[in-house]
Amino acid sequence: MKLFHISHTDLDGYGCQLITKEYFKEGYFYNANYGIEVKLTIKKVLEEILAFKEEDILFLISDLNLTFQESKDLDRDISELIESGYKIKLQLLDHHVSGKKSADAYYWYYLDDKRCATKIVYDYLFEEYDGFDFTVSSWLEPLVNAINAVDIWLDYDIKNFEFGKVVMSMISKVREVNNILFADLNREFRFYLLRQASTFLDQVDGHIKLDNEVHFLKKEFLKLDHKDDTLDNLSAAYLVKSLIDVKDDLTVVFNGHKGLLTYCLGSISIPANAFLKANPDYDFFIDVNKKGNASFRADGKVDVSLMAAKIAGGGGHVNASGGRFEDFKESINYQDVKTYIQNKLDKI
Repeated sequence: MKLFHISHTDLDGYGCQLITKEYFKEGYFYNANYGIEVKLTIKKVLEEILAFKEEDILFLISDLNLTFQESKDLDRDISELIESGYKIKLQLLDHHVSGKKSADAYYWYYLDDKRCATKIVYDYLFEEYDGFDFTVSSWLEPLVNAINAVDIWLDYDIKNFEFGKVVMSMISKVREVNNILFADLNREFRFYLLRQASTFLDQVDGHIKLDNEVHFLKKEFLKLDHKDDTLDNLSAAYLVKSLIDVKDDLTVVFNGHKGLLTYCLGSISIPANAFLKANPDYDFFIDVNKKGNASFRADGKVDVSLMAAKIAGGGGHVNASGGRFEDFKESINYQDVKTYIQNKLDKI
């Protein structure tokens, strides 16, 4: 069975995916916040499902409530795929009461406001599949209970609630690995932290010990070798290596000069400089955010102040400039952004 799993971008959303990852081992995972991200992510999944007509497919959405129109559209799209021969099981598992209208209308839309989505997904795998053996459930179920306690605010369940607060803070502060360019790595980072957190559950004052240890858990994940360093330096080195691993996919060209284009990386001065030094065949670096604001960096081979002025109405310094693309449209698809920027560069 092929799993396609969309979930929210908070602790509860990633908790849902930790569970399905443990059960199915492999799958296609996506995270979305509300609004346009949900619509675009559903569209992306529907497009990617097309390659698996001969497979049994579970399309799971968790910790996200759809508007009635979104539910209506999705139900229609899935029905059309099934009619054309696809074997798809659609299931939405959520706990937000704002989805009641959709839950009342569609059999695949399950709503229970007495449990967090993580707990709903955990129970679902026991109800519909064969669940987990004791080796997994012995650490996963207590973690699920802690997430449930903080997500639906069961502050009377003191141990789970306090532990859940630490885990919630830990997951919300995962910023060392970019979640747009490296969505899978970012998700694996969060899964790693959640699995490590589970080892503190049975300890006395486990929530305090975990809170003390989060910094070191992050460093352990980000280390490229056995050499210790500051978290910022380890994070920068990890980022540069990650960029190098996919640089061919991120390459744009301007007048024979190679550049690297990133999307929503933010604070690029240090990583851009490190990348350009490590890759002398690249002459410039551009980062664009969701609102079309852009940062340009170079190492003396290209005047990015002129580049920024011509394509983004900006300017600045020869090696460090900024601008804004007024006609930029937010996207969750990096390739859309790359095509947009390359077209701008081609017109200079």
